[in-house]
Amino acid sequence: MIANTILQQLGGHGFAVMTGSRNFISLGNGLQMSLARNRTSANRLKIILDEDTDTYTMYFYRQTLTKCADIKVKDIARYEGVYFDMLQPIFTQVTGLYTCF
Repeated sequence: MIANTILQQLGGHGFAVMTGSRNFISLGNGLQMSLARNRTSANRLKIILDEDTDTYTMYFYRQTLTKCADIKVKDIARYEGVYFDMLQPIFTQVTGLYTCF
């Protein structure tokens, strides 16, 4: 399963514990998660696999509900052409949260 592979490449259970990330959702071709408070206002992350190039696209964004129960999305950062060994460094660069000991 692609979502499990992405989570393992990020650091698995240790990643979740170290970063406070939670609510992991498989997207079929990727993984979505909620982020803990960090140096940006991003509270969500989607990592999508591009099977043609075997790279990922990382979308950091802020999702909020308005008073009318509408969902408001603000893009924070987007990285395309990300190889698996770049997932952790980019995550730390954007959020300031360390992914390993």
